Amino acid sequence: MFRLSHYLRAVMTPGHSAPAHGPKGSAPPLRMTGPVVIWNLIRRCNLTCTHCYSISGDVDFPGELSTQDVFCVLDDLREAGVPVLILSGGEPLLRRDIFDIAKRARELGFFLCLSTNGTLIDEKVATRIAEADFDYVGISLDGLAQTHDEVRRSAGAFDRSVAALRLLRDRGVKVGVRFTMTQKNERHLEPLIDLCESERFPKFYLSHLVYAGRGNKNRGQDSAWESTRKAMDILIARAASAIEDGRDLEIVTGNNDADAVYLLHWTQARYPDQAMRLKRMLERWGGNASGVNVANIDNIGDVHPDTMWWHHRLGNVKSRSFGEIWSDRSDPVFAGLKQRPRAVKGRCGACAHLDICGGNTRIRALKITGDPWAEDPGCYLTDAEIGVESSGSRLSVTPFRGSRHEAVV
Repeated sequence: MFRLSHYLRAVMTPGHSAPAHGPKGSAPPLRMTGPVVIWNLIRRCNLTCTHCYSISGDVDFPGELSTQDVFCVLDDLREAGVPVLILSGGEPLLRRDIFDIAKRARELGFFLCLSTNGTLIDEKVATRIAEADFDYVGISLDGLAQTHDEVRRSAGAFDRSVAALRLLRDRGVKVGVRFTMTQKNERHLEPLIDLCESERFPKFYLSHLVYAGRGNKNRGQDSAWESTRKAMDILIARAASAIEDGRDLEIVTGNNDADAVYLLHWTQARYPDQAMRLKRMLERWGGNASGVNVANIDNIGDVHPDTMWWHHRLGNVKSRSFGEIWSDRSDPVFAGLKQRPRAVKGRCGACAHLDICGGNTRIRALKITGDPWAEDPGCYLTDAEIGVESSGSRLSVTPFRGSRHEAVV
């Protein structure tokens, strides 16, 4: 995840220091030594979205962890120093023990998040989520009503999800909208940001399409490079405007670490005196975190480098502790993900900003070429912007122009 607003705020208001956030649990603070864990507690889902990476469905899947299994793994995760736990699915609210799991995770001191489609959240469920004291709840919207309902394959899904966001907001739960952009829905980007601002939903997350699960079957709809650049211009302009006006809107992006380099070029054009400072910050961040600072546990307990790597199993938490699995580098792909710099090829290997993006999203390279170390086909930066000799295969440079906060479109 790239915290666009966070880094942009550091550029625009260099004296600003963001308040520290930590888990609300009663346990002692966790040592920040482990990865963020995204845990698909259940594969069953009441929806069958076209871009689902877990290929979920409204059926029971065998072999899922029991409540006691989950509690044992929670203890292992705390021992491994995991600071943040994201409970996901499928649809995690379909697990009857979801609030028991949340209570135990809260007692252990995790920063606790819930990833849900929102369609099952009525007033009663919203109250239970608030009482469970989640630090954050994210709900996906794939465009305005008609487009969202088509992607979710469920009439009325948009209205139910927006209603859920409102119910949680009104109960003091921090909520955010997640948007996976494709050519089919890219025109809805600004209207969804408008929705967040008008409804006081404080976070907006743009997820670039990743070729995994049903997302792999729909990769032909991945937004073209120029469209992605325009989207980034919009996001930067909206984030900058919110910062300048003091509005409560946090914009983040995911699944394309080239976003960080794009922001660096934006900064060099508009705030050149802050560019070197930002570059050092982005190098410390380090880009793609799959297998390093992000881990995934699926519904049957298999551990993966992240949620998009379900085809690649590192071990199972029923038979080995998470910490033991995560520290074992005998798997060559896993070891390669942890390597710095990664042994990436093509434009990624020659890129002048490899230490910022970390080679971007390896799963896209794997799905397109069969080689996890090939260049990422989702990188939308020009050859000139990454400091490589032009091959003529990338779009030409469009210089930044206009005022500091004007989108380049």
